[in-house]
Amino acid sequence: MSINSLDNPYDSESKLSHGSGCGCSSCSPSRADADIPQTQEEIIDRAVENAVVRSVFPNDMERRQFIKVVGKSTFMAALAAIFPMDALKAAVKESNGKLEKKNLKVGFVPITCATPIIMAHPMGFYSKYGLNVDVIKTAGWAVARDKSLNNEYDACHMLTPMPLAITMGAGSVKAPFLMPAVENINGQAITLHVKHKDKRSPKQWKGFKFAVPFEYSMHNFLLRYLVAESGLDPDKDIQIRVVPPPEMVANLRAGNVDGYLAPDPFNQRAVFENVGFIHMLTKEIWDGHPCCAFACSQEFATSMPNTYGAIFKAIVDATHYSAKHENRKSIAEAISTTNYLNQPQTVVEQVLTGRYADGLGNVKNDPDRIGFDPFPWNSMGVWILTQMKRWGYINGHVDYKKISEQVYLTTECAKYMKELGYTPPSSNYKTHYIMGKKFDPHKPEAYVDSFAIKKKVSLTNAE
Repeated sequence: MSINSLDNPYDSESKLSHGSGCGCSSCSPSRADADIPQTQEEIIDRAVENAVVRSVFPNDMERRQFIKVVGKSTFMAALAAIFPMDALKAAVKESNGKLEKKNLKVGFVPITCATPIIMAHPMGFYSKYGLNVDVIKTAGWAVARDKSLNNEYDACHMLTPMPLAITMGAGSVKAPFLMPAVENINGQAITLHVKHKDKRSPKQWKGFKFAVPFEYSMHNFLLRYLVAESGLDPDKDIQIRVVPPPEMVANLRAGNVDGYLAPDPFNQRAVFENVGFIHMLTKEIWDGHPCCAFACSQEFATSMPNTYGAIFKAIVDATHYSAKHENRKSIAEAISTTNYLNQPQTVVEQVLTGRYADGLGNVKNDPDRIGFDPFPWNSMGVWILTQMKRWGYINGHVDYKKISEQVYLTTECAKYMKELGYTPPSSNYKTHYIMGKKFDPHKPEAYVDSFAIKKKVSLTNAE
């Protein structure tokens, strides 16, 4: 269990900031836990004290120097005179309620989109809310879905179309799932084999074999969208195969595929290994598109509401921390290790900072290559459902808004964002533009009908 966020704020020797390469005693594997709160109440008390002290002393070095000058007791008394600390602790405990379950298993697929779920562990966001979370590396999305359905995971990193599909019973048994928060926006790319450097137009891709990480993925839907806008039928003119992300570079190297629309770091890893080049970022198709999400079953959320609320807050907090560009290098260092992404740090850092080599001899600087925004717009859910219908994943009448609002919990996300001091959007729906084409979420069926190319999908490989 990570305990960095529970350091004693009244101790002049403790450090409340634990950046990259922190060498304080808290970050030492041999740390003695004598001063670490053990019970749920003690953890909440310490978290409140920590938050209040941080607000008074944003500069941790100034806090430590002040305590050394006035002494611990004087510092505590002075702080108590300003803040009603006991009342604040009581209010937090009352709002949180007793956690029904503290030891949780959360699955993740090792890609940079999972950054908030992963980094919440080493950087202490789960423990901040009294949770002991075991983040479990998972090979691919089918496994993540099945382990979630079998209750082997309490919550899971999923692709934004997955909870919609599971709830509707598309591609799996039908079970109500919830997506309270988006993990990341943008963050994907199309990578082609180095032998295709002269084929930069999708019109030249007839006969190509592409990989995507899952059928119910933004990767699949964005690739299909791009190819169809270029006049090719993705079900006739190219092949689309499902390949787990960690296996994509090997398949590209072996010539099994000509390219892929995939999550990072596997686009950047292909460049790192001189196997492929980055043809385009998916933000060039739809800037701000959703990709991965934090999801769980409706059963988990309703049977353990306090635990659900606690992990939800941890994810929202971690997502906002990830959104700040000044934190990206330290995050890259924290999640590149073998127990998380198991990738060269320079590869992950290029993805998260947006300063990267594209494999064509250029070094690009695009800070918005990947973004982190937890708000699950219902309009994004409606768009995904239109593409599921366009390509034959769902048929017949679709109540787009009802399904999106059942799964994408905008009201709940807005509530927790406000509690944590963030400002949520004032609406659940907005107009989106994908390759310049307007999407009105209030007219989804007309949007589906507007496309000349729309087919029933049949992937060449099973997931």
